[in-house]
Amino acid sequence: MEQVMSDAVGNLSSTSRNGTLEQWQQGGKWFSYGGHAIFSRMAGQGDPLVLLHGFPTASWDWNRLWPMLAQHHQVLTLDMLGFGFSDKPTLYDYSIEDQADLFEGWIAGLGLKSVSLFAHDYGSSVAQELLAREQEGLLPFRISQVCFLNGALFPEVHHPLLIQKLLRSPLGGLVSLGLTRRSFERSFTRLFSPARPPTKEELDEFWYLLTYNNGRGILHLLIHFMEERRCHRNRWVGALQNANQPMRLITGLADPVSGASMARRYRELIPDPDVISLRNVGHYPHYENPGEVYRAWREFCKSNQ
Repeated sequence: MEQVMSDAVGNLSSTSRNGTLEQWQQGGKWFSYGGHAIFSRMAGQGDPLVLLHGFPTASWDWNRLWPMLAQHHQVLTLDMLGFGFSDKPTLYDYSIEDQADLFEGWIAGLGLKSVSLFAHDYGSSVAQELLAREQEGLLPFRISQVCFLNGALFPEVHHPLLIQKLLRSPLGGLVSLGLTRRSFERSFTRLFSPARPPTKEELDEFWYLLTYNNGRGILHLLIHFMEERRCHRNRWVGALQNANQPMRLITGLADPVSGASMARRYRELIPDPDVISLRNVGHYPHYENPGEVYRAWREFCKSNQ
């Protein structure tokens, strides 16, 4: 199944936002993972829904969708290790598998028996690893349904930005430490649709989260996930192809990194693919057009009842 939705740029009024970045932080709680502080947030009641953010941002990406989802779900999210308000150790072996361990332990520790996953970008790879573990009988909870947003599910059709390629190079450490606000804005803005570029205020927020607690200095360590996607390609693509639960891909077609080409590959490789395409929306559909993403999510949930 495939649907194409047009963008409604005007739906991003201030009323759709869940307060300020400071309020987002104040509304969270921290817990310990391996001796490191992890920032988390929870709200709402109903079936548990876990939100997994992307690179190089944080759970704040979900703030515009958050109040909508909390009307129907117990919504849970966290800043993964190395991101946002969570700790960012400089001597650490960051990996998708470790982030999956983080989510697995957190969800199990909360006593949840079944959760839905809503994953974006980097978080999509974490979700794929969790799906693989469930299929191996290793998860202490059940994944009831999964929705992906513009993630590099298939590394062969992923088109990284120049800054990402540089971070992966032998000079990655210097590139990470030397990243300027101007170069960040230039690269980050490319991820958004030309119809709806980020404002200065929004760029301020993303830059603050990126540089919080020396986050700029570990980008070259986090970027290792691109190599992990290639190494674990068969395992993680197999997890999608063998999934028993309902899955949906929501794609912003204006995304230069993992947009239209990723959606085409999804339709080629996934049995009975469920794809929602959003015109004039870039790499951050849940931030650029939360209304359309919410409608696609609610339709997905209703179709699985």
